[in-house]
Amino acid sequence: MANAVQKVNGIDIGDIQAINTITDDNLQALNTLEFTGTIPDAHTLISTHTASASATIDITSGIDSTYDVYEFHCINIHPANDGVAFSFQVNAITSADPPVQLTGFDETITSTAFDFWNSESASAGNVSYNTGNDKAQISDSYQVVAESLANDNDDSGGGILTLYAPSSATYVKHFTASFTSKYWSNYTYSINTAGYINTTNAINQISFKVASGNIDTGVIKMYGISKS
Repeated sequence: MANAVQKVNGIDIGDIQAINTITDDNLQALNTLEFTGTIPDAHTLISTHTASASATIDITSGIDSTYDVYEFHCINIHPANDGVAFSFQVNAITSADPPVQLTGFDETITSTAFDFWNSESASAGNVSYNTGNDKAQISDSYQVVAESLANDNDDSGGGILTLYAPSSATYVKHFTASFTSKYWSNYTYSINTAGYINTTNAINQISFKVASGNIDTGVIKMYGISKS
């Protein structure tokens, strides 16, 4: 039965330091089952992108078939303007030989969006479906993933955008996003977004921006998730 072993030859499991004089830190195998002593991290950091009064943060390399899942960790995104949305779009490459990079971040997106918010005084709060941030086969605009970021010195937003199988030549490309931000009127504002990019071409580029003005400061880290 799992987790039932408490002792080996009368020695508490927590006190065992060595097997046949081999310390647990150096143990390579037990009954031919290999043990390296370290569980590998599933996340591999591919690149880091730092905003500095940036109109956009464009990631144009590193998204390929190496990983099935890519995560974009957006950290302390601070806009120059007050009350602006933070959003993304992607760009595809054709399956031609040689492949051709398409022009512009304008892929067709269908999505849903839910909002959650509460005020600092707890005087107002709500959960709602956001019809303004969902898309139905829209290709000419960025997908909002964070709403109404404030620009006071201590204000920012952050979250994770996940892109699934961007290199697939068979399926549309699904994404999920979960973000939270300091709303411009002293609210905590969270938004969960999900949808698909309606193309079977491989996605190999992504762009982030705010609705107006620049991304004053902030960091986006791109990770690849190990294939199972």
